[in-house]
Amino acid sequence: MTQDVTHQVINRDMNKFKIESKVDFDADIKDHHHHLSLNEEALKEKQKIRILCWVMTSPNTLHTKGKPVKETWGKRCNKLLFMSSEEDPSFPAIGLDVSEGRDELWHKTRAAWDYVYQHHFDDADWFIKADDDTFVIIENLRHLVSSLDSEKPHYLGRHFKTFGGYNSGGAGYVFSKETLRRFKKALGDTSLCSKDSFAEDVEVGKCLGAMGVKPAYTRDTGGRETFMPLPPEHHLIPGYLSKDFWLFSYDSNPYKEGPECCSDHAVTFHYISPNMMYVMEYMVYHLRPYGMVHNDHDDEKIQKQK
Repeated sequence: MTQDVTHQVINRDMNKFKIESKVDFDADIKDHHHHLSLNEEALKEKQKIRILCWVMTSPNTLHTKGKPVKETWGKRCNKLLFMSSEEDPSFPAIGLDVSEGRDELWHKTRAAWDYVYQHHFDDADWFIKADDDTFVIIENLRHLVSSLDSEKPHYLGRHFKTFGGYNSGGAGYVFSKETLRRFKKALGDTSLCSKDSFAEDVEVGKCLGAMGVKPAYTRDTGGRETFMPLPPEHHLIPGYLSKDFWLFSYDSNPYKEGPECCSDHAVTFHYISPNMMYVMEYMVYHLRPYGMVHNDHDDEKIQKQK
């Protein structure tokens, strides 16, 4: 009987389990064992590099998927915005003048970036768009951009070579301040940036390409990816994905599966369920082997573009 009940709980669809109470990882703030501190280099990056995060969400998912984002990685952004079709002052979420649905994602993306430019352009140096099922390690993002000039055009993410080249929307993509400036200009010219599209991330790549901005190389010095369009197990376990899976043909760089897939300083993972958001928070920021010291090196910064 006990085993049957346990199996029922283990096999329960995590997306259907609604977490209503607050999940506070700072509750043990007095227990220093559970809290990591930044080294000198990372502390300087935190003080110097301002990151605005905007999260694509909806009225139906704000309190189920947006809540874990807000209670985990989102709190490390310098500015965190939730973009929805309806305003929710209590969360809060910004209401854009758009409809919901996959066919409306490009209109929603255009409106969201326009809002960021109009209201928060001077609040950050770098701007990341993520979905409400994307997990972002903000410290690794800061480190990734630390050698780059935000006043130059940089467009970072998981580079797909199809449709002329673009960065995956689900894995999250990053604009420098200059890229946002150019993207805003493109939005105002339909000859450069169409008002309609079948895929928001594809269209972002097209609009930026018309402005002379191409996806940057974001693998680390070991050739491992930093932006992941799927959950960790899909990338880390060899054979999890069949060879005819779309990612093998979409990736700009030859796809690597198994432990060599992912950088130790990975920035994002996509398709993370609400419950797994909290698990990722624990695994990344709290769990650690006793006595083990991680030695960070300064060799994973992407090279400055000429």
